[in-house]
Amino acid sequence: MSSASPSPASARVSDPVQPPVAPSRPRPRTHHGHTFWDPYEWMRDTDSAEVRAHLEAENAHTQARTAHLADLREEVFSEIVSRVRLTDMSVPVRLGAWWLFTRSEEGKDYRVHCRVPARPGDWTPPEVDPGRALPGEQVLLDCNAEAAGTDFFSLGALSCSHDGSRMVWAVDTTGDELFTLRIRDLTTGADLPETIARTFAGAELDPAGEHVYYTTADEAWRPHRLWRHRVGTSPAEDELLLEEPDESFWLGFDLSRSGAFALVSSQSKNTSEWWTLDLRTPGARPVPVLPREEGVEYSVEHCVRGGEDRLLLTHNRERRNFSIVDVPLTDPQAAGIPVAGALTEEAAGARIEGVDAFADFLAVSFRQGGFARVGIVSWSGGAGRGAWGPVREIRPADSALGTTVPVQNLAWDQPHVRVSHESFVEPHSILDADAATGALRLRRRQEVLGGVDTADYAQRLDWAEAADGTRIPVSLVWKPSAVGAGEPAPTVLYGYGSYETSMDPYFSVARLSLLDRGVVWAVAHVRGGGELGRSWYEQGRLEHKQNTFSDFADAARHLIAAGLTTPDRLAAMGGSAGGLLMGAVANQAPELFAAILADVPFVDPLTSILMPELPLTVVEWDEWGDPLHDPEAYARIRAYSPYENVTEQRYPRILAVTSLHDTRVLCVEPAKWTARLREVGADVLLRTEMSAGHGGASGRYGAWRDTAFEFAWLLEAIGAGAAGD
Repeated sequence: MSSASPSPASARVSDPVQPPVAPSRPRPRTHHGHTFWDPYEWMRDTDSAEVRAHLEAENAHTQARTAHLADLREEVFSEIVSRVRLTDMSVPVRLGAWWLFTRSEEGKDYRVHCRVPARPGDWTPPEVDPGRALPGEQVLLDCNAEAAGTDFFSLGALSCSHDGSRMVWAVDTTGDELFTLRIRDLTTGADLPETIARTFAGAELDPAGEHVYYTTADEAWRPHRLWRHRVGTSPAEDELLLEEPDESFWLGFDLSRSGAFALVSSQSKNTSEWWTLDLRTPGARPVPVLPREEGVEYSVEHCVRGGEDRLLLTHNRERRNFSIVDVPLTDPQAAGIPVAGALTEEAAGARIEGVDAFADFLAVSFRQGGFARVGIVSWSGGAGRGAWGPVREIRPADSALGTTVPVQNLAWDQPHVRVSHESFVEPHSILDADAATGALRLRRRQEVLGGVDTADYAQRLDWAEAADGTRIPVSLVWKPSAVGAGEPAPTVLYGYGSYETSMDPYFSVARLSLLDRGVVWAVAHVRGGGELGRSWYEQGRLEHKQNTFSDFADAARHLIAAGLTTPDRLAAMGGSAGGLLMGAVANQAPELFAAILADVPFVDPLTSILMPELPLTVVEWDEWGDPLHDPEAYARIRAYSPYENVTEQRYPRILAVTSLHDTRVLCVEPAKWTARLREVGADVLLRTEMSAGHGGASGRYGAWRDTAFEFAWLLEAIGAGAAGD
């Protein structure tokens, strides 16, 4: 294989379309005695013809610069499509008297939501049959038909009443993550006259299908109001149930699996407050569970024991990595009964992530050794005080490197827990674990077509050492037959490291196109994520944020020192907050990488977090700090902001990808960053999706083409060969 090295920063690449030159129009931004003259803030006005023209010019430049990769892009796209069963059906899930499932069809971008009748007491789902309709099959929503004539289509809510009479559904056709809500009569298939615009993503019907509960967002895209809509009435008559005035809190809700309550939450990054709303009582109002207490997080689940309504509280009041306690609904502050106590012992070191209640048992989600796990807990001791029994872990595979999480558990009285399991080398599987015996029934294993044998791929967990001595997990997956023995391999190092979000192992059909070309895929589980518990997150946020960036660089150094790769064959990749990571390491450790791919990158954080009127800004202060009012936070963010720290140095090749309607990371950020990098001669490309939001293209074929574009760029940048080399 040949290798590819980054061009010197001073070199200009010969190109049929010259890089767009953004006019420099410095504007002052003064805070805490410091003035920053921003030359490209004018790009914030994405409604202006000038900004749109500039973004289109950047797209034309990127298209011209990557035109020679067209064949490779098409090859990768074709590989992805050839390995996916395009006409397919999901595993049916039981709700009330129906089995719910989705279908996909070759040549179509979106799923079709369907149902078939279920027999009483039957918990064995119908066999998956992608090729033909099941007996009694009814189409609930054909997203392809609903998406016709739109450039973007995203389904938010889709919720059926337990009696199966009605369905609420909501769509976003711009990418701004605000949805229009509709109600469908499932006996006729027709939508009712009322529509509710600009709702947030989630909406639920009560079990009887009489009321819809939904949230709306303020001007900063923060869900702050909970509403109750009576089906058949005007939305102007909807009842406001709860309003959250604090701009640092998000309002959310869900229905309990029992169908008895709506469980309402208001949460900042480190504080929670919950309410219960009794759906069995007409006109009921939210009732508080525990008062808001700074630094205390908790979540609520409804359960029933001995005919008594009780609550399961997952909280961090006494333990940083959370505990679960069973308390009376009428006295949530009671001492209660511990759940999954063994997991909270110091030796176990588990991070409790949540609990799901069913009529006869519980399912506890936890993280141990960095990996997501699920366990079943049963009640012992009859109807009296008694106790919750031990956690019986569900073990779908022997490998410790997999991810197991509960999925599709809709029914209160089901006798099993449905889980998904996958790893870097194990395709996604759906299994039902019998709550009484623990026996596992495989319901579906993702098919990988095109002659792929997943046994040809390998995975392992490495540990890099950070400068302060902390050991950083680094996951690796590769195809041994495609990687030269003892030779440095082209490598992609992925990272995120924010919001306590864990980068769990998952199987990717698209990734095979890299692995087959001898690429090693690595994930740096840096501080700021949640892989190793709450302390791991706390060591990578606020005043410790620099750890996220240095951990990623140290993971790269580990791969290089181990002889796995070399700087001219190593690419970095990350998106959103992981895009901030990409921008930071581009400035701080450019010598380690041949290329950096930044998806919807948060690369101008200081400007954004100083603007409370922007979507999501105030709620971000708990994660990054409040630079508007705190000079120390201002200085700290200023020190690592990618945009403000671009300097005259040799940068890797950089590709930034963004979307015009992104409301989470506005496209002005990568546009400004690109212009600033060009000032110092960096080889940087910007690609803007003009009809999408934070998640990029909405259809599956469009998403695969976007992936093929990025992968082709990466393959060239790190000198990877053809598939099978």
